[in-house]
Order: sequence, then C-alpha cells, then structure tokens
Amino acid sequence: MDLIQAYKQEDQPDGEKAEQNDENPNSSPDSSPPRLLLAKSSAPKVDDTMLALSVAQAHQTHSKPIDPVHHTVAFNPTYDQLWAPIYGPAHPYAKDGIAQGMRNHKLGFVEDAAIDSFVFDEQYNTFHKYAYAADPSASAGNNFVGDLEALNQNNGISVYNIPQQELKRRKLEKKEEDEDEGDNGDVDATEVENPATDAWLLKNKKSPWAGKKEGVQVELTEEQKKYAEEYAKKKEEKGQGGDKGEVVADKSTFHGKELRDYQGRSWIAPPKDKKATNDHCYIPKRLVHTWSGHTKGVSAIRFFPKYGHLILSAGLDTKVKIWDVYNSGKCMRTYMGHSKGVRDISFCNDGTKFLTAGYDKNIKYWDTETGQVISTFSTGKIPYVVKLNPDEDKQNILLAGMSDKKIVQWDINSGQITQEYDQHLGAVNTITFVDNNRRFVTSSDDKSLRVWEYGIPVVIKYISEPHMHSMPAISLHPNTNWLAAQSLDNQILIYSTRERFQLNKKKRFAGHIVAGYACQVNFSPDGRFVMSGDGEGKCWFWDWKSCKVFRTVKCHEGVCIGCEWHPLEQSRVATCGWDGLIKYW
Repeated sequence: MDLIQAYKQEDQPDGEKAEQNDENPNSSPDSSPPRLLLAKSSAPKVDDTMLALSVAQAHQTHSKPIDPVHHTVAFNPTYDQLWAPIYGPAHPYAKDGIAQGMRNHKLGFVEDAAIDSFVFDEQYNTFHKYAYAADPSASAGNNFVGDLEALNQNNGISVYNIPQQELKRRKLEKKEEDEDEGDNGDVDATEVENPATDAWLLKNKKSPWAGKKEGVQVELTEEQKKYAEEYAKKKEEKGQGGDKGEVVADKSTFHGKELRDYQGRSWIAPPKDKKATNDHCYIPKRLVHTWSGHTKGVSAIRFFPKYGHLILSAGLDTKVKIWDVYNSGKCMRTYMGHSKGVRDISFCNDGTKFLTAGYDKNIKYWDTETGQVISTFSTGKIPYVVKLNPDEDKQNILLAGMSDKKIVQWDINSGQITQEYDQHLGAVNTITFVDNNRRFVTSSDDKSLRVWEYGIPVVIKYISEPHMHSMPAISLHPNTNWLAAQSLDNQILIYSTRERFQLNKKKRFAGHIVAGYACQVNFSPDGRFVMSGDGEGKCWFWDWKSCKVFRTVKCHEGVCIGCEWHPLEQSRVATCGWDGLIKYW
C-alpha cells in the first residue's frame, strides 16, 4: 500500500501535492490511504427485454380468468379468478352447460332484480295463462313481452285483475254447464231417482271419487245394524274416557264420635286456646305419633291452614283422609271420589274446602266438613299440581298444572276455563305464587322455571340453564323473598323472588339423595331451617344461614316424599312416605 501511495504521489504534479499537504496538515505519511470506489461493473452486459416480457406475461396470467380447457394450473389462482365469468361457448364438462366461472349460485348464475314477489308471481302466472307479461328490463322498447295480439285482445289484464263483468260471465257459463249436466234431457226420470244408476251418481256426485257404484248406500242387514250400534256405543265410551276423567261415585265416611260438640261447633273448628308460644323453632328429636290407614303410599300431606289441628293426606290408594292432630290422633273422615291414586291436595285459605288432583284426570273441590264434592273439573289430562289463588277475593280461581304442558285456570263458580298458560315444553310440576300473589312461578319437566303475571298467559321471566335439572318441588320462604327449589341433581337451589329472579349461588343445600323423586322441600315457620325428605326415607334439616346439615332423621322405609312443619307448634314436624305411614315428630 505504501508503494502504491508513493507511485501516486510521484504521478501527481507538485502544485497538487502542496494543496493536499495544506488541506491535511495533521496527516502523516505512515497512515493508511483512503479506499477507492470503482464504479465500473465487471459483469457482462445482458439484454433484459425478454425478462420484462416474461414478468408482464406472469402478471397477466395472475389477473385473467382461468381457461377451462386447461387441465393443470401452474400457479395458485385467486378467488376472483376462480369465479370470474367466462364468456363464450358453454363448458363441455358442466352439467347444465354453465361454466363454473359463470356461477354465483348452486343452480347457475343469478342476477339481482328489483321486483316485488307479488308482482313476479302475477306476471309469471299471467305469462303462463295469456302468453304475455310485463317486461322487467327498462332498456326494452315496449313494456310487454310475449304474444302482443293476445295482449291487445285482453286489454292487458293480468290473472289478478280480471274485470267484474268477466267474472260474472264465467260464473253464468259454469252454472249453465252444471244445469245442462244435471238436466240430462234424454235420461229417464226413474234412473235419476234410482241410487243404483250412473245417472243418479252423476247428479249427486260430491267428489272425484263419488262416481263409483261401490260407494252406493244400500240397506243394512239386521246383523250389520246391530254391529254398527255396538261399535258406535263402544267408540262413544272410549271417547268419553279419553277426553274426560273417569267417573266415580263420590263417597265420604265420617269416623269421629260426633259432627258437632256440645257447644254446636263443627269438628273442623280450630281450638281457640292454641297459639304459638314463641317465634323460635327447634329441630324435632323423637317420634310422637304414627297414623296408618292408607293401604298404599302417601303422596302428599297438608296441615290445616294457620292452626294445624288437622292434617290432610293424599294416598295412592285413591283415598284422601283427614286426621286429628291435637286430641284423639285418629282419622276423622275419608274422602273417596277418585278411581286412581291422588297426586296433589291443597286447602283453601280458611280450610273449609280443599282440592284434590288424581291420576284419573279429575280435579275435585271438596267440602272439608261434610265430605261432599262441590264441583269436578277435567281436561282429559292428568293434573300434577292444583292451587287456589291465595288472595281472599280470588278464592274461586283454581290453577292446575297438567301433563300436557299447560297451566289451566278455572272459575270454580261457573266451572269454565278462564285462561290457559301454554309455554312449557314438558309436564308442569309446581305452581308457586309470589310478589303479593301478582305473579306465580311454575316449574316443569322441561328443566326450566317460568314466571307469569297472573291472568296474562305471557312469560315475563324464563330461567333455563344447561346445568339445570328438573325441579319437581318448590317452596316459598316465610319472608317471601326466596324460593327453595328441589333440584333432581341432589341439591336444593335458592332463587330470589325480586324483579330478576336470580339464582343465589351462595346458598345451596346438599347431602340428600332425591334423584328421581319429587320430594317436598319446606321451611320452618321462622325461616331458620330448611327441610326435605329423600329417597332413602330420611328427613334432612339444614341451617338457612350457614347451609350446613343440622340433623337427619330416619323416618320411613322407602321414600320420604312429603314433610310439613306445624304452623303453631315450633318443634313439631309431620312426614309421609311411600310405606303408607304418616309420622309426627
């Protein structure tokens, strides 16, 4: 490098050397010389005209549609290329002659047209009838396409605006034709009167299939008449049984000593001296009394409202019994009016009357004292739950949840159905009034809860989650702010009765086995305890605040289906089971 620098300096003139030394006074002869930049390329010269042409051709290939004749594609075509319209002859491999690029629909190529569906139908039918129609394209010279002579003859009418005169003329022509057919001038009158002739059939035919001699009515023999009568009678009986409930004579038997005491009070009159001693409830520990009278399982029990001196029980042996709680502890009266097991029972507010719902598809309204049936209701479906409206002025309104997914509302006084709430997708299991009886909540086999405004058959709240199970028993908390729902996944869920009807995720009562059984859930009168029967015959008690199991009591052999807390005596509980026993704890 030093030699090159020296040669370079020698080649330069003296003036240039001086200038260079003046410009770089600090430069020393020992420093590295600056590098030279060579602008000249050592590569051979290439003609790039063909390269530009090939690039342009590739760009053109990527932008134009694919030729359907080619069997291979040497590049990845875009969506627009695949669906670009191809003009020219029809594609030979297309099923209907339309090339793939011409399609924007599975049936071919569809163009958007601003035409009303009614107008389209009108013109379509007009063209098929008169061979002319309005031209939808604005570019056409005339406004119609098709047979213009027919257009002039018919004054351009369509199939939907036939003049009134034309209609009348057609009616008259049709009437004349019918008369001509009916006259049959050359046909003998006796043949027209004889049902076995073709002339009678032509005159009296009512359907396209009526012109056959096989359909002629002939005189029945005695044996055929007898069979027809028996068949009609059997069908009528079957229809009655299928449409309405089974009819059974209503009976009632009084088992007590006397209907009235020495003061003239009825046997259902509540004792005046019984009152709640305090507001604090306690869990029962031992068995006090057992009532046995039902020959099959007991499906439900209800204490007499407010006083609890009587207890009503519904048995699967078709009978309903009422028992004395305070004094003798015996059965006071038996009500027999159902032909199959009784599913549900419900007292009215004052306890003088009660409702029963049986598997024989009947709902009966009984007088508690006399045992007479006041009225019977049926829709031909099995009622699963019956309730009277709790309002004092609406004690004549009966609601029943049926097996055909409906909640039916009757007026007891008139016996008429006044409303049907039909939104559930399964049999209705419970009806619970909330919000000062303005609304009611129903649960169903469709695993949902629905909230209704009383008297309006529209759901105002629908609760259905994927994790929810069917809830065959629901009870209202004494403070009316919460609902306890027996869920068939072995837990009791709590819902608020406020505006939103939300699930309270913090409160959940579990431990019992109720899967498959509609075990009743209930509260103590002070609301401190939740209780429920289970499938193993136990009665479970939970603390309302902590949700912990307080106590379990083995009550029955088999299923403990129902449990009720006494309304006045704070530590007394009644349970019933499928062993046919009612126990008082």
